[in-house]
Amino acid sequence: MRWTRSLKIAVVAAAAVLGLAACGGSSDNSAAPGKGGDPIVVASFNFTDSQILAELYSQALEAKGYPVKRQFNIGSRELVYPSLKSGELQFIPEYQGAAISSGFNQEAPKDPASEHAKLAELLAPSNVVLFDYAPAENKNTYIVKSDLAKSQGLTKISDLKKLDKVVLGGPPECETRANCFVGFRDTYKLNVTFQSIQEAGPRRTQLDSGAVTVIPVDSVSPLADDPSYTVLQDDLSIVATENIVPAVNKKVADERGPDFQAAVNAVSAKLTTDELRELNKQVDSDGDAVTDVAKDWLSKQGLAG
Repeated sequence: MRWTRSLKIAVVAAAAVLGLAACGGSSDNSAAPGKGGDPIVVASFNFTDSQILAELYSQALEAKGYPVKRQFNIGSRELVYPSLKSGELQFIPEYQGAAISSGFNQEAPKDPASEHAKLAELLAPSNVVLFDYAPAENKNTYIVKSDLAKSQGLTKISDLKKLDKVVLGGPPECETRANCFVGFRDTYKLNVTFQSIQEAGPRRTQLDSGAVTVIPVDSVSPLADDPSYTVLQDDLSIVATENIVPAVNKKVADERGPDFQAAVNAVSAKLTTDELRELNKQVDSDGDAVTDVAKDWLSKQGLAG
């Protein structure tokens, strides 16, 4: 999942959550017969594809007559999880591997079904349940310049052993993580040094200039599909899968029933990594509004009502 900047827990979580204005989407919270009651509070983290996902689920639920209240762009799990546990937030699209490793400081399994089972177990004491996970995932992938990959025969991370020296450019936290620099050094046994570069833009600039050899990007980033770069296969699996999964307050899930869950699962079933990358591109590169991008995608999938 996207490398996000950590927010200090000292921020007052309740104030941060409840003080946010609802972002985007329809302001009409009218409900179909039998689907009234309080709006379902849908949240997102503070990066593009999380907001897109939250808007997709929100609009799909509204199309089925469920009232929704949006609380998007909240921040890190330090802010989201206490409010999800308390019921102030009731629905958030999660990333299975990151939720296990970052949310609970545990090692994530390497396959999505096992991750789903483990995350469900970890969330159960907080009265949070998981619905079906999507084929789509957003995880760290590693790219090199395509001209280097072609000249040196680089197709997977272990191929970096062919180089005399490897410089991995990444955010500061990469240096201590097993799925980043530590994995390159200890699992792949590479002759690698680390260069701390906080922001994604400068990391790309350093890669283009040759100052660094390889950088992490999101699997849904347009760079992962850019012919100027080659995605290296993680052949020793240092990065867990990061399938999208809706995490839902158990009381809300029980009260809303199987039709509610079916409406959510219908969205997840249609989501692929390639499609999520395209939705990200439409927002980040093309400048389209999240609400419009979500509406168009749901319409094409037959989920808009």
